[in-house]
Amino acid sequence: MHRVAVIGLGRFGLTLASQLGRNGVEVLAIDRSGALVEAVKDDVAVAVRLDSTDEDALTAQDIAKVDVCVIAIGENFEASLLTTTIVKKLGVKHIVCRAQTAIHAEIFRRLGADEIIQPETQAGEELARKLANPHLEDTIRLGDGYSLIELRVPKAFLGKSLEQLNLRVKYQVNLVALKRNSPPQSGSVGLERIYVPLPGEVLQPNDILVLVGSDAALADLPKE
Repeated sequence: MHRVAVIGLGRFGLTLASQLGRNGVEVLAIDRSGALVEAVKDDVAVAVRLDSTDEDALTAQDIAKVDVCVIAIGENFEASLLTTTIVKKLGVKHIVCRAQTAIHAEIFRRLGADEIIQPETQAGEELARKLANPHLEDTIRLGDGYSLIELRVPKAFLGKSLEQLNLRVKYQVNLVALKRNSPPQSGSVGLERIYVPLPGEVLQPNDILVLVGSDAALADLPKE
């Protein structure tokens, strides 16, 4: 079973640990606060109150045997820094660090963190994308400037076939799938179908296009 340690049980760490536990991941949750450890204990495999800057305490919990260690300590940058140094020294396979600033992120990278997350920054960017593009249903970041999006069909596309739109040539994006609600029968609610459409498929109101492309190309799609 995949094993994940979450060190730091603030709002972000607590949510992460609880959700992982509910999804069947074996979670080791760690924090200095007894109240926070108590709050998460029913959702995870092991919840321990300890000081993560204490190398002996982490060693006693077999921290080196986890597959991923997420250092989610929020305000105390010094503790986060020391914890990262210790888990790296102990040989944890994959280290994910929560950073509050770009400078902190760079320091974690230089310490050998495998992945950096900035929840506040990322949440702000995601909200900005949604507010600027209300036609978007969902966005999945693929890295290196590429994303997968779910886009409610723009008015400019209605009544046109995919062959006419020629999305790959005109917009430099690729259509992965089409989501469409089938007509309701006998008063029931229509069921959503997801399929790969043929070039002759004509787009209808309320269709949702699942598209992949560069962020720049996706941003150039019609927004109405």
